[in-house]
Amino acid sequence: MHNQKHLFQLPEGLHYLNGAYMSPLLRSSEEAAIIDLQRKRNPASILPIDFFTEAATLRSNFGKLINSDAAQIAIIPSVSYGIMNAVQNIPLDNGQSVIMVTEEFPSGFYAVNAWCNRHSKTVQMIHPPETQHQRGALWSQEILNSITEDTCAVVMSSIHWTDGTLYDLASIGKKCQELNVVFIVDGSQSVGALPIDVQECNIDALICTGYKWLLGPYSLGLAYYGPRFDHGCPIEESWMTRSNAEDFTSLTSYTDDYKPGAMRYNVGEASNFGLLPILNTSILQILEWGVENIQNYSNSLITPLTVFLTENNFQIEEESWRSKHLFGFKLPPTIDRDTLVNHLKSKNIIVSARGNSIRVSTHVYNGEEDVKALMEAMSDR
Repeated sequence: MHNQKHLFQLPEGLHYLNGAYMSPLLRSSEEAAIIDLQRKRNPASILPIDFFTEAATLRSNFGKLINSDAAQIAIIPSVSYGIMNAVQNIPLDNGQSVIMVTEEFPSGFYAVNAWCNRHSKTVQMIHPPETQHQRGALWSQEILNSITEDTCAVVMSSIHWTDGTLYDLASIGKKCQELNVVFIVDGSQSVGALPIDVQECNIDALICTGYKWLLGPYSLGLAYYGPRFDHGCPIEESWMTRSNAEDFTSLTSYTDDYKPGAMRYNVGEASNFGLLPILNTSILQILEWGVENIQNYSNSLITPLTVFLTENNFQIEEESWRSKHLFGFKLPPTIDRDTLVNHLKSKNIIVSARGNSIRVSTHVYNGEEDVKALMEAMSDR
């Protein structure tokens, strides 16, 4: 795969290594949004069926990314919304603790903590090992060891959002299935750039924001809710999720029946005409590139950087337990984190500080010159 920067509109001279914060828009996605927004000039051109067709296409395309049927996909406005839909449907008689990992993203923690407080459950935090040797492997094993018959759910990100540590999702999902534990995953920092299969990993719910690795807009995301959630209670009651929604002449024939699968979890006004075309166009482009190819391209970009970091005493996760599109490195005591970030910014190099890590995230709009600029700036700090 080759550099795809020409498909974006990033300024020349900017070394944007921060896709985990927010992605740039594809030119094609921006054009699709403009066309759809212009339809509102003449509302008569927007037919009742249009409230559902673009959404159905989007759900189908997202399903192709994660190996899911479109019926199990819901359109959500945020990760917190999507996780709360899943968390509030955890069976109350299924154990006393919810397993999470240390320094999980706040959206997951707040939802789980609030649910646990309401139902007298406990949050069990799994801390990473102190050692750097086999850190990712040991962390995954500790999560596995902690899942027992007293566990009602495991709620975690697909990779750690601050440093890109990989988890053994397949083994964790398998054990959850064996013990009837609900497995809820926040895929926001991986889906679209790192292959993930909800069937292979036995994931019950996969929540994903749209504005990061799906190259989409803010305030729009997607979620997979597996068969376990087919008869659950959504956090919002929308007319559009009901079985008769597409017949505008019978909307006041109120019904308790939802559309099948996960569509009961759709946010109200899920047919957002301004945002859906952006995300749909972006996902189609990702499918054309191939997620595996995106991951391999990022790996080729960062290989010189990981060698540089290791040779200069920066701590990074071992290769087999580190994602290639997003990873963090810890600084030696002699380097101040904020000073380094500001120095890089002065060189038009954009990265993130997360926790005690500097987070670098690459995509197909990056090239060798971006990584080279980062190494040079770190050398002359």
